[in-house]
Amino acid sequence: MKKNSYILLTVLSVVIVVLIIAVVYFVKRANDKEKEIAEVVELMSFEKEQVEREFQDLTTEFDGYSTNIKNDSLFKLLDNQKIKVQQLLEELRITKATNAKRIAELRKELATVRKVMVHYVNQIDSLDAANKILKTENVEVNKKYKEASQTVEQLSKEKQNLNEVVTRASKLDMSSFSMTPLNKRNKKVSWLSDIATLQFNYTIAKNITSEPGQKTLYLRITRPDEEVLSKTSDQVFLFENKYIQYSAKKDFEYTGEQLAGVIFWKVEEILQNGKYRADFFVDGNLIGKYTFEIKK
Repeated sequence: MKKNSYILLTVLSVVIVVLIIAVVYFVKRANDKEKEIAEVVELMSFEKEQVEREFQDLTTEFDGYSTNIKNDSLFKLLDNQKIKVQQLLEELRITKATNAKRIAELRKELATVRKVMVHYVNQIDSLDAANKILKTENVEVNKKYKEASQTVEQLSKEKQNLNEVVTRASKLDMSSFSMTPLNKRNKKVSWLSDIATLQFNYTIAKNITSEPGQKTLYLRITRPDEEVLSKTSDQVFLFENKYIQYSAKKDFEYTGEQLAGVIFWKVEEILQNGKYRADFFVDGNLIGKYTFEIKK
């Protein structure tokens, strides 16, 4: 009896030991499995964080490129992709880290969006390069235009100066002048009361640069009191953009050679005693200015 009890106790002891070993084994295995699962979950969380960071970086890149885009159509396309990235990022944030399939799909979509962005960025770079070329060309064109304008302006000034030189060169000049008082019989007199006509003798100098042809000589006689001797108030001619009175005029043919001439003033008023001035004009230019004196 005692022997049987001993055997039974021994068997029970062995069974208990085996059970304890089994329990310890399965508990350890469960702990190892739980630890392995925890490591996998941690790895998947890290993976999710990485994908989320990539989405955020891409959003930042979109912001950076958007500020430099001047093309409205390209800006709209890039903005649409930016909105899509933000939507995917929001979805990623609510997706569980253990949903590896969806996270992998989101990462794949992220890669697709990145390719699209790279394409747009290349377009932006191409446009920037084209703009730089255009700006360079524009600067060059403006430089050439400015140089051309300066050349035209210089030529215009030179032409103007040349015209002024030609104008001055072509201007007639009176080389000699004299006044002779005459009586009614056209004899030279010295008494103021006997003067009936003033005879003005002049010589126009040779000038081959002056345009030949029919011309008009205007004589303007100014009294000592600065009044102009004139028969009528409508005896005027154009000088320096205004009309002034003249005393007498004479038409003549000019060939470019020296020309001597005479012009008369018939005295119909009482002449003042003193210094007079005789101004001669041709082609709107003052060609001679002289003074003479009439005494009692």
